[in-house]
Amino acid sequence: QVQLVESGGGLVQPGGSLRLSCAYSGVISSIDAMAWYRQAPGKERELLSTISSSGLTHYAVSVEGRFTISRDNVKNTVYLQMTNLKPEDTAVYYCNVRDNGRWSPNWGQGTQVTVSS
Repeated sequence: QVQLVESGGGLVQPGGSLRLSCAYSGVISSIDAMAWYRQAPGKERELLSTISSSGLTHYAVSVEGRFTISRDNVKNTVYLQMTNLKPEDTAVYYCNVRDNGRWSPNWGQGTQVTVSS
């Protein structure tokens, strides 16, 4: 069973930047993909970005060009570098990992990102 711990959120002004981290641990077979999601109040969880084991990345239109996903396989960590943040980016951010073809059914506590002046 995979455990996920997100960190790095906070309060930032519009136009600012943050770097989120997600450390994963537990009984792991082969992590072949990682992803970042977010959930704003009253909205459904939204997939933002994925990165495969080969480094192939995909982004939602809402964040493409502003957010960058990366991974450190030695540290078992996935990152989300966020730039040019907007108030509409305010949400709780979550990560997930795909272990041997199966996305974890367990989620971490998430990390709150608030973009406000």
